Amino acid sequence: MNKLSRRQFIYGSAACLATAIVSHGFGPLRPDSCEAAVVNDIRGKVLKGDAPEKLWKWSHEGFLYKKIKNDKVICGICPNRCILAPGDRSVCRSRVNLDGKLYSLAYGNPCSVNTDPIEKKPLYHFKPHTKAFSLATTGCNFRCLNCQNWEISQARPHELGHHYELFPADVVDAAQKARARSIAYTYSEPSTFFEYMIDIARLAREAGLYNLWVSNAYINAEPLLALCKVLDSATLNIKAYHDGIYRKLNGGRLQPVLNTFKTLHEQGIHFEMINLVVPGYTDDEDMVKAMCGWILENIGPDHPLHFLRFFPSYKLDRLPPTPVSVLTRYRELAMQQGIHYVYVGNLPHHEGNNTYCHNCKELLIERKGYFIPTYNLVGNHCKFCDTRIPGVW
Repeated sequence: MNKLSRRQFIYGSAACLATAIVSHGFGPLRPDSCEAAVVNDIRGKVLKGDAPEKLWKWSHEGFLYKKIKNDKVICGICPNRCILAPGDRSVCRSRVNLDGKLYSLAYGNPCSVNTDPIEKKPLYHFKPHTKAFSLATTGCNFRCLNCQNWEISQARPHELGHHYELFPADVVDAAQKARARSIAYTYSEPSTFFEYMIDIARLAREAGLYNLWVSNAYINAEPLLALCKVLDSATLNIKAYHDGIYRKLNGGRLQPVLNTFKTLHEQGIHFEMINLVVPGYTDDEDMVKAMCGWILENIGPDHPLHFLRFFPSYKLDRLPPTPVSVLTRYRELAMQQGIHYVYVGNLPHHEGNNTYCHNCKELLIERKGYFIPTYNLVGNHCKFCDTRIPGVW
């Protein structure tokens, strides 16, 4: 169990008191009130009777599910493991049970399509200065209070007034026409359109394109291992190194995310980690130290870590942006603990955007926004001391 800092204790106590007052008036507090305020996540909060009456053109039977009695199904993609009776919709809003079968309603109908610099993902150690054909459908298996893309992540597929019709072969064709080196599954949560993503990824691999997964890492082992067969790189969120904050801020749990990190590391897939520093939630030095300790012990020092600046958004629109000094301090802490490559994001012109050799400390890659004016790598080695730099260059 993670140790609570004073800030987290006060925050959790306030949540406990609020819950107790709402639930019990001003009567005696029950011992389990605080636990309920902290440990609740969104598992089981399916949308009852919310499925459409019939399938549409962009429907596809689920990749992994189990049929149980009374025509119910259990989705096996993510740790929410939604149990859906006929007519129910999943927590992620993208899956439904119709006539005892699980269907995705997000297949071939992305709501967002762009060609981005790969640095935007952010990926700093994978094919720098290349383009990624990026797409998303609606849906997410989290309920992040600070979501920047809540208009699509918290929507049902049919609720948006527009989408693109791009089936897997069309996506590969569009990526090639855009002269992109990779396809990125991003913006919302790709695990919620898993069937669409893995079918694209298989065709992309055959066409010589890279597959990039930008995710909250909240996925079960079986679909993850299937994805690993066609995955080249990933950007994975670690929202907080504290289970209670994960549940409160995002609606999920910490351990499944850590399991995903370990699996990708064991599979030899390059990935980079991002941690959004949210004032009052995740801006805690002890938590950062504990997170870095887990990283070093379980996956080593070579996976890049990005601390991202928070800006007010969605349900946390009254919080201030993360102070620059906090991001600078956390970068220093992580490097002092032994992580080789630590970056600061959402903060242009900060030196934490640049890559420095972990051995000789010389500047290897200078970044100005998404531009790279200085590049001092020879293959995958430092130009100055010939140290091998982890990544896919």
